[in-house]
Amino acid sequence: MSYITTDDGVHLYYEAAGEGEPILFMHEFGGHHLSWEPQIRHFSRRYRCITYAARGWPPSDVPDDVAAYSQARAADDAIAVLTGLGIEKAHLVGLSMGATAALEVSIRHPERMLSMTVAAGGGGGSTDAEAKRRFQADCAAFARRIETEGLASMAELYCTGSARVQYRNKDVRGWEEFKRQFAEGSPRGRAMTMLGIQGARVPFFEREEALSRVQVPALVVVGDEDDGTIGLALFLKRTLPRCGLLMVPKTGHTINLEEPTVFNTAMEGFINSVEHDKWGELDAVARQKHFLLPQSKA
Repeated sequence: MSYITTDDGVHLYYEAAGEGEPILFMHEFGGHHLSWEPQIRHFSRRYRCITYAARGWPPSDVPDDVAAYSQARAADDAIAVLTGLGIEKAHLVGLSMGATAALEVSIRHPERMLSMTVAAGGGGGSTDAEAKRRFQADCAAFARRIETEGLASMAELYCTGSARVQYRNKDVRGWEEFKRQFAEGSPRGRAMTMLGIQGARVPFFEREEALSRVQVPALVVVGDEDDGTIGLALFLKRTLPRCGLLMVPKTGHTINLEEPTVFNTAMEGFINSVEHDKWGELDAVARQKHFLLPQSKA
């Protein structure tokens, strides 16, 4: 088995396939490194593909202290994987928790990125203090249930949420595998992640200034039935200077597994555009936002 070691001594398990420019895949809270298999099989024909298990996801280490988990640490772990493999820059691809980690990398370490694909990005939250307090309380309650009831008993509830049933309805075999993999995870690792990352991160809506300075080419992908992520997707489109947005119809949260052909095609076109320096900033004319005729210069 292959591991890299972070600066705080955590061992992160990774898998790699293919040769070429590197693509680093970053998984979501509900999945793990195996959740990227449809993408690894496709892109490893032309690229060097790396996927890794986040801290708290065996076979990576599961730190017992919540202080070992944070949004900043998630970003630094991604960089640790690249550094450990001798990679200077890579295309970063993240789903949900992995997407917010990719955004964090773009703020903290933009020089290490060729591009980022931000799929089903949450972490937008609300700027309202009471709403944030309720969200943190919900995260704490969910973490307690994970540790007291176990992931196996939580799997059915979690994997049939309002943005997960789309996957089940389209591909019950794939969804059953996803649910089984969720149930086999570490309750402690998931609980610590829910407390240290999900519940503690600053909403990206409050980080507009930092995001507006990010020049990393970005593709934001969102399912039109994943209500919790659409607001952030629109915000990122309006805020990131070099951002494109794709909304996938009749699709929930697990986009890369639910619609792998659509996801792979969009990502391939995006990376190809980046490689040919064709993914620039919004055109100055488009910024005028007129509906019929350009604004008069008179």
